Amino acid sequence: MRLGVLDVGSNTVHLLVVDAHPGARPLPAHSHKADLRLAELLEKDAGEPGNGDGGWQKAVEEGRQKAGAGAADGDERRSEQNGDGPGLASDKNGGSTGVGTGGAISEAGIDRLIDVIRDALQAAEDKGCEDVLPFATSAVREAANADAVLARVHQATGVALSVLSGPEEARLTFLAARRWFGWSAGKLLLLDIGGGSLEIAYGMDETPDVAASLPLGAGRLTAGWLPGDPPDPAAVRALRRHVRAEIARIVGDFARHSAPDHIVGTSKTFKQLARIAGAARSAEGVYAQRSLSRAALEEWVPRLAGMTHADRAQLPGVSADRAPQLLAGALVAEGAMDLFGVAELEICPWALREGVILRRLDRLPAG
Repeated sequence: MRLGVLDVGSNTVHLLVVDAHPGARPLPAHSHKADLRLAELLEKDAGEPGNGDGGWQKAVEEGRQKAGAGAADGDERRSEQNGDGPGLASDKNGGSTGVGTGGAISEAGIDRLIDVIRDALQAAEDKGCEDVLPFATSAVREAANADAVLARVHQATGVALSVLSGPEEARLTFLAARRWFGWSAGKLLLLDIGGGSLEIAYGMDETPDVAASLPLGAGRLTAGWLPGDPPDPAAVRALRRHVRAEIARIVGDFARHSAPDHIVGTSKTFKQLARIAGAARSAEGVYAQRSLSRAALEEWVPRLAGMTHADRAQLPGVSADRAPQLLAGALVAEGAMDLFGVAELEICPWALREGVILRRLDRLPAG
């Protein structure tokens, strides 16, 4: 059967068309993508980083004051854990940690989203999709007017977007990585950096033993903390401290388990970081093994911090649209790899969209 997966993410709205049936790997047939950057279309609350009302300046000043202080052991942190059970960290943003907290998607943003979804539906029809699986992630999930956005989209397009929770994102992405690497990979640790959130999952089976989501997406952090081009060094330091404090909150949930046998990174940010660090080009195909070492990443972070967006766009594998987010993504990747003790990870070609497809195929009746 031919399926379409419509992914309304924080950076893009992406329709992936695949030929799939139970027991076989999904074969990509078509990709239709539109850059939307929903996180940047949110109407921000006053006093948050990036809103022009002193939030970012305050964060920069804090970065200057704490520049020599080392880890932020005594800092107050405003994130909270949710009630999803042991090992599941909150996928909500509990304080002034960047774009999106308490913000609403603007009317212009909703109109643009509707137009993009209509275009994707037309592409799905043109390619002969039997069904389309539509879902949304952190930008819609955390918008103050999420219910109104979903209602408007449904009324205008007939699409009922399924809003995934952060831990659900982590579990589905983990499923995709497990299927890609197989049982021989042993205990997997998964890191996934999206536009709005960071997902982490660990386990031996297809369902992870522990899954977490943090509001540390590359798009969200760029818009909220790094408005300069190139960014203010104090803003970079403030963001670095924030990222590491947020990740450190949930490391203990994973540390109580045995060490992973294989560590993988998924999605665009990790792919681009691996590429600039010397990994194989996309033209070499999905089966070319690609990896990213923490040592290489630590060398690239200060270089990226000193580059303009235009300079970053000249790097191999980095598009002009994604170039502004690369530094924030690198800070998250570096912080996660450091705090989880990861010296090197392997890039997984499959991620959330493939996980959604696989879950759908698993639920089809046999025969």
